[in-house]
Amino acid sequence: MDLEQLRFPIGRYEKPENFSDAPLSTWINQIEVLPKLLEDETKGLTDHELAFHYRPDGWSIRQVIHHCADSHMNAFIRFKLALTEEQPTIKPYLEQYWAELDDVQHSSIHFSLLILEGVHNRWTNLLKRLTEEQWKRSFIHPQYHTTYALWESAGNYAWHGLHHLAHVKQAKQLQFPH
Repeated sequence: MDLEQLRFPIGRYEKPENFSDAPLSTWINQIEVLPKLLEDETKGLTDHELAFHYRPDGWSIRQVIHHCADSHMNAFIRFKLALTEEQPTIKPYLEQYWAELDDVQHSSIHFSLLILEGVHNRWTNLLKRLTEEQWKRSFIHPQYHTTYALWESAGNYAWHGLHHLAHVKQAKQLQFPH
């Protein structure tokens, strides 16, 4: 596999051209089921196996799971900010440094899976009830100097979850080829 395929095993995210083309129900379902899929994929892995990397210089399975919890907590908050404030500027975070912190290195993934279960439950309950007008609300991401509508962000986070699920599967396959 080349580095691009190792980095993006399901391909890069491709945003639909406009809101009317957005497969919202598919994205909501993908967000809803992600915690269970990650739990199933990591069930029974040893501490040694959680240290497997999905590519050279990539994160370990442990880091990927903790990253998903960190990222999706931020995503849920970004949605709530966009729904309650007029085009807020969100606070970016340095995910590569978060992945190196002691809580990631020394905490059980069980706790991040619990976070994902809770956040995704709340998040999908919210997403399922948004109106078209609410889906079009937006936030500003200062790191990218871009405004993102919630419908765009939902698609990106649905992809993000599946992207990292593929990384977990890839790390296992690289260590235990069939």
